[in-house]
Amino acid sequence: MTTTETPLYLRGHLAPVPDEITAHDLPVEGSLPPELTGRYLRNGPNPLPGEDPGHWFAGHGMLHGVRLREGRAEWYRNRWVRTGALEGRRFVQPDGTFDRTAVTANTHIIEHGGRLLALVENGFPYEVTPELETLGPRDFDGRLTTAMTAHPKTDPATGDLHFFGYGALPPFLTYHRLTAAGELVTSAEIAVAGPTMMHDFAVTERHAIFLDLPMAFSIEAAMAGGLPYGWSDTYGARLGVMPLDHPGEVRWFDIDPCYVFHVGNAHEADGRIVLDVARFAPEDIKAAWTSIGPDPAGHASAFAAQGVATLHRWTLDPATGVVTETRLSERGLEFPTVDDDRAGRPNRYLYAVGDDARRSAVLRHDSATGAVLAHELGTEVVAGEAVFVPAADRGAEDEGWLLSITTTRDGKASDLLVLDASDLSRVARVELPRGVPAGFHGSWNADAAADES
Repeated sequence: MTTTETPLYLRGHLAPVPDEITAHDLPVEGSLPPELTGRYLRNGPNPLPGEDPGHWFAGHGMLHGVRLREGRAEWYRNRWVRTGALEGRRFVQPDGTFDRTAVTANTHIIEHGGRLLALVENGFPYEVTPELETLGPRDFDGRLTTAMTAHPKTDPATGDLHFFGYGALPPFLTYHRLTAAGELVTSAEIAVAGPTMMHDFAVTERHAIFLDLPMAFSIEAAMAGGLPYGWSDTYGARLGVMPLDHPGEVRWFDIDPCYVFHVGNAHEADGRIVLDVARFAPEDIKAAWTSIGPDPAGHASAFAAQGVATLHRWTLDPATGVVTETRLSERGLEFPTVDDDRAGRPNRYLYAVGDDARRSAVLRHDSATGAVLAHELGTEVVAGEAVFVPAADRGAEDEGWLLSITTTRDGKASDLLVLDASDLSRVARVELPRGVPAGFHGSWNADAAADES
């Protein structure tokens, strides 16, 4: 296959790597804060050599990890998540049922209840070791019978993990809750009009907020071999508010048609619910959806590359049933993140990745002033999702660091970038031993949340 015939999602900064490696004693430019002792782990699609999955979203999950300890970068390693799909099993069985272990596990990696879980939204999570070896799928002692979103939310006060599963067949939407110890104790079906692609959701101290948006299941798309979802001009758009103490009871608020892949955060204020998201207008999601197919035009987020998703806020007033929508920033962005300790609580700062006109940057939005601070990377380097790590004994919300894997647009080199979250200045750069394909989501796992090997 010639370069011009190779789909864009298989070349440049999206090009998969052909093997698994381990490298020790990585070069560091600058000074790594000694507090950063743990592992930065990131997930993303990486087809096997010679394999064309037909879509950027569909590659097998590969985990990339960097081990930091007391100012040193001890190792880098990458490993495929050894799922049923990697072994060649089919997700849809001959009898029409689903094998929820035959998935890619390519979207996120989190720690919960002492387990590291690789996630994708159409199946079960896969547990891996701190060294990224696959232990196997997990269905929480047989209690999980639906898919699990790749974007669960941990309540910082209780440690509970709130999540949901959606599907093309009933039940279309189900809410779940794990205790801090990892026991599945709540599952409740939520009535919706039909099967839609619900990638993310939000929680506050007392509520979960679901996004029932018009990216609907399409049998035509499924039969054509692409992603089985597409924009619907007739489905409608609404936000569902569910009290966490009344699982399954949802009040719906109609909004203007749009789509959201990623939620920034949500909180409650004076009886209202405030929700910040990276929002696509209908015409923009239609263009972005086309671009991330067989010939995508973007980077780790094809959407941000086009500058079409922007930061919006919805304020829901249960007393009046009214939703107010406000655009918070003009700059195109994706992958919004916040301090995990602020999940479901008011946050002043939100971090994101921007790539306007091929100008990549790590961004910080200040909700108090509306100001957007940018760490610009230029035109030849692409930033991945920025994960916030708080400093010990911090005084201010933004006292800590941002970690992001950056990759040159030709795919030949990557770094782990460490920024000061208070001003986005560069603290350190860890040179990785290979180009790391642009991917999806990751997490910081301090030694308290993983073994210390």
